[in-house]
Amino acid sequence: MDPNILYIIIGVAALIVGLVVGKLIFAKNTRLKVEEAELQSQTILKEAELRAETIRKEKELEAKEKFVQLKSSHDKEVFEKNKKINDTENKIRQKEQTINQKEAGLDKQVKENEAIKENLNRQIELVNIKRTELEKHQEEHIRRLEKIANLSAEDAKAQLIESLKNEAQSKALALQQEIIEDAKLKAGKEARKIVIQTIQRTAAEHAIENTITVFHLESDEIKGQIIGREGRNIRAIEAATGVDLIVDDTPEAILLSSFDPLRREIARLSLQRLVADGRIHPARIEEVVEKTKKQIEEQVMEIGERTVIELGIHGLHKELVRMVGRMRFRSSYGQNLLMHSRETANLCATMAAELGLNAKLAKRAGLLHDIGKVPDEESELSHALLGAKLAEKYGENPAVVNAIGAHHDEMEMQFVISPIVQACDAISGARPGARREIMQQYLQRIKDLENLAMAYTGVEKAYAIQAGRELRVIVEADRVTDQESDKLSFEIAQKIQTEMTFPGQIKVTVIREKRAVNVAR
Repeated sequence: MDPNILYIIIGVAALIVGLVVGKLIFAKNTRLKVEEAELQSQTILKEAELRAETIRKEKELEAKEKFVQLKSSHDKEVFEKNKKINDTENKIRQKEQTINQKEAGLDKQVKENEAIKENLNRQIELVNIKRTELEKHQEEHIRRLEKIANLSAEDAKAQLIESLKNEAQSKALALQQEIIEDAKLKAGKEARKIVIQTIQRTAAEHAIENTITVFHLESDEIKGQIIGREGRNIRAIEAATGVDLIVDDTPEAILLSSFDPLRREIARLSLQRLVADGRIHPARIEEVVEKTKKQIEEQVMEIGERTVIELGIHGLHKELVRMVGRMRFRSSYGQNLLMHSRETANLCATMAAELGLNAKLAKRAGLLHDIGKVPDEESELSHALLGAKLAEKYGENPAVVNAIGAHHDEMEMQFVISPIVQACDAISGARPGARREIMQQYLQRIKDLENLAMAYTGVEKAYAIQAGRELRVIVEADRVTDQESDKLSFEIAQKIQTEMTFPGQIKVTVIREKRAVNVAR
């Protein structure tokens, strides 16, 4: 036999024998492990039963203790409730006893009141009997007196009443006169006290508006640029703004002269822009002046809004706010109109508060009382009536409208604040240094001079310059010829000479300028 096959057979036999032996050994080990596991499980079960019994007994003990505690707490609550019930029952019994005692007392009192009532009834009957007897005695007495005096009781009563009436009237008249005199004295003292307190509590500026503004320059060389070739630039500025430019030997300064502060401000701002830009010629001057006028309108609105905010006035119409701003560039007898109106408003508010009146309404009327001096269009009405008309147009309170119209006695005063506005307007204008009569007369003469020229047909603008010594009239070239310009100058001069009073002489210059403008596109 081949040895390799023999080895294979022996190997297989050995493998089979090994498998059998291993299986036997595994079965034995498995049986031993199972027996050990059964022993361990029995031991664990016994321990678990003992543990469970121990826990059960502990829980039973805890339950018993809890039951005892709950029972004790319940018994205690029941005892307290029973105690409260007993206390309540005792209180109720005490209250019942008290009520029974009061009922007994009330019954006794009712019986006593009935007895008193019966007694009073008896006394009333006796009083009625006595009254009847007394009336009979009085009638008998009156009849005897009438018989003795030969005068009836009614006549005597009438005479007595008449004499008492006359005596009372005389005493009443005397007393009334004393009361009136005393009231006048006290009213005068109180009025002076209120006025003095109002003036003392209002701070006022004493500065007076003038008619000249000084425009400062960096150097005198700029004067030549402003004057221009043959004076064309300065003439263009004066024609566009209506302000007289005085260029003299004053170093680094040009004087802007005009009675109208608004014109002076427009001229000052225009010059400032022109000097800063450096381009100064007639076309540029007109362009800058137009832009400046628009800027001034915005500034006017801003001044008006700032003023009403500072004074605490609300709900004012935009047109009225704009008119308030325009007051900044107007003057009244040399006194700045806006400062005067603000001062009057504060005075009105203070005086109204002292008198227990509506201070806000009085302040509103005080601020608006002179808006008739800054209208958009000229009117034949006085400034007070025109101001009332404007205030009514823009929905102001009737009290404010009446106060504006009545502050110069041109309208009947219908509200309490009207005399307050009138008094405060007088206080603001009459204080020392507030106004200058001569200045106002001069400004009025200048204004009348310009209005006289504007009344002619074809006149576009009219400016009084050189302190009223020259009147420059700018006419529309399409409506007025050169020959008509000469005639117009003569007619205006003649009318000024016959209708106005003025010192020295007035030069009338009519300017007619024809411009042909086209745009290349």
